[in-house]
Amino acid sequence: MTKLKLGPITETKPVKVTVELPADLHRDLTAYADVLGRETGHPPTDPVRLIVPMLERFIATDRAFAKARRTITGSGGGPS
Repeated sequence: MTKLKLGPITETKPVKVTVELPADLHRDLTAYADVLGRETGHPPTDPVRLIVPMLERFIATDRAFAKARRTITGSGGGPS
């Protein structure tokens, strides 16, 4: 079984955001949603719902960003 970086998508209060994606990125998001659904045993989620957890995961695992953030804020990397 594939080990994806994202886990199940949790239900949260929706916030409306408008963004334009290249068609190939949207196809990839749709494919990712299908694979994630199969892996978690859930129906495929709306690919748009993957964007926030993907961004959160990306930011949380970007060591260079964490280091730069600590340098800028002078703290342990928490929000200022």
